[in-house]
Parts: sequence; structure tokens; C-alpha cells
Amino acid sequence: MRHSYLVPCRVSTCFGLFLLGLLTACASAPVQEMSDARQAINAAEQAGAEESAPQALEVARKLLTDAESQLQGGRYFAARRNAVQAKTKALEALEATDGDKKKKEAENADRH
Repeated sequence: MRHSYLVPCRVSTCFGLFLLGLLTACASAPVQEMSDARQAINAAEQAGAEESAPQALEVARKLLTDAESQLQGGRYFAARRNAVQAKTKALEALEATDGDKKKKEAENADRH
């Protein structure tokens, strides 16, 4: 019975370590998210989103710029959020560009 106090201590210690690990994971630099956003923006640019979806592409660029500033300031959570949003907007621009290309191809096929 003299060791019964150890069980709650072990549980609380394990829980504390779990929370510390969780906070550390959230507080780490969003390297992958930043890379994903850059790649999505580059893909949209290469596909011609500048003409087909300029607003979505501009929003993606702005979000990435904001994420880079936040990253420099150590605000990793905000940087991660903006990087993910930048990727989403860039993919929207890419989809709009792909849809625009398919529409033009269909129009050209109808003409011939």
C-alpha cells in the first residue's frame, strides 16, 4: 500500500510528457507545409494560372508571403495555417486552369 501514490504520479508524468510532445510538434517550423505551398504555386504558375485564375493565384502568393514572415517571427502555428491555405488556393487556381484548358480544347474540337 505504500507505493499507491506512484501510480497517479506515473500517469500524470506520462500525460505531461505527452502534452509536451504535442506542444513541441505544434511549435515546430512548418517546413513541409511551406514546401508544399511553394510547389503548388509553382505548378499553378507553370499551368498558366496567371491568366486563368489570377485572383486565386495572387491570394496564394500573399498567404505564402504572410507565412514566410510569420515563420521568421517564430509564429509557427500561424505560419503553418497560412501555408496550408496558400497551398489550397494554389490548387484551386491550378484546377481552374485545367478546367479552362479542357474547355478551350473542347471548343477547338467542335470547330474542326
